[in-house]
Amino acid sequence: MTSLLDPPDRGTGPGRTDRRAVLARVLREATYEVLPFPSAADKVLAHVPTGTGLSVTTTEAKGLGPTVDLAVRLTGHGYRVAPHLAARLVRDRAHLTDLADRLTGAGVRALFVVGGDAAEPAGCYPDSLALLTDLHEVAGGRFDHIGIGGYPEGHGGIADELIEGALTAKAPYATQIVTQLCFDPSATVRWARRIAAAGVRLPVRVGVPGAVSRQKLIRVSAGLGLGQSARFLRKQQGMVRRFFTPGGYRPDRVLDGIAPALAAGDTGLAGIHVFTFNDLESTETWRRRLLERLGR
Repeated sequence: MTSLLDPPDRGTGPGRTDRRAVLARVLREATYEVLPFPSAADKVLAHVPTGTGLSVTTTEAKGLGPTVDLAVRLTGHGYRVAPHLAARLVRDRAHLTDLADRLTGAGVRALFVVGGDAAEPAGCYPDSLALLTDLHEVAGGRFDHIGIGGYPEGHGGIADELIEGALTAKAPYATQIVTQLCFDPSATVRWARRIAAAGVRLPVRVGVPGAVSRQKLIRVSAGLGLGQSARFLRKQQGMVRRFFTPGGYRPDRVLDGIAPALAAGDTGLAGIHVFTFNDLESTETWRRRLLERLGR
């Protein structure tokens, strides 16, 4: 089967050319997700152009501190960084105010708000909606971009109707949606059309896997801490199955699958967010090679 990522002299045509141009654009504008491990800053500085937007995850095992520290450090080096703010790790409004003050004081202008996986909330924020409403009052206008999560293939522990109801409630406080990893492009497109029909009109960045090896996934998931790792693997069963079956996966297949919807512009799909698992050299090499194949 011919791929849009094949050289341009194979099966060209107006529609195909348009989709190739769209793929090139979303690759140029891709954002990367990094984990707040000690080596993360050095890897970003060595391999990622400063024009690439970044997000920094939060893990229950390590708390918010490393996430905020890394976001502040990378912002100081000229990157656009959106730290993950996990609601269940924020104690109260005073804590939220302190976090917002430190981040905006360092030049951070974006956030990604999640509920978080802590079994019990540290304070008064059981979910991301509760934190978003307080954040609007505490720091209204100080953050230019606020992202929230989307689940094209559902969530292992929450019913679909509850997830989509929460998404509708959170949308007025956000500027974009970033999806969880989804290896089924058709599921992502169907989900995007469904939430748009429900009135959620935010631009959607599709979460795609970077060029990550199985060995890397094992090391990273182990580094999250035992409890966190177990929950991570349970929620990402589809991803793990694809990593550990013969042949694994090719991240460009996901791009090929969503290209028609990206080009059509009628689904809300607006770009990609690459889960790098801190394999930044391989992921950036993969992105540059795809751009070369697209002739961009």
